[in-house]
Amino acid sequence: GSEPITNEELLELDVDILVPAALEDVITDENAGKIRAKLVAEGANGPTAPEADDILFKKGVTLIPDILANSGGVSTSYLEWVQNLQHLYWSAEEVDQRLKTIMKKAFAEVWKASQENNVNMRTGAYIYAIGKVTEAMKIRGWV
Repeated sequence: GSEPITNEELLELDVDILVPAALEDVITDENAGKIRAKLVAEGANGPTAPEADDILFKKGVTLIPDILANSGGVSTSYLEWVQNLQHLYWSAEEVDQRLKTIMKKAFAEVWKASQENNVNMRTGAYIYAIGKVTEAMKIRGWV
């Protein structure tokens, strides 16, 4: 016996992990204070409003931002591009292992940036990304 619940009730369930994976702006400044999950992993693009991000951070909720949590597809496309460019063939297992390596490193770097700067993980992701772009620009002699 299960009972139907509303989307609002779903977001407010007492769970360890919440994965909003369908719509934008489902976590807002109005409902962020009611979210009881310890970790939010954004499967959708933009499911958390900026104001809600701050509320969750202040509550101690770890939020893995969409630009990190749902980047596996783009990373896999990159791996496909590399294979095509170099005329390689990797098995599904090899691609999966390479993807895991990429995702784990990205998570670790974003986590580190967020911890070192005492900011939420979205801001940590931006700090890390801007650092990588700056590094590339320096290598090219642009700055």
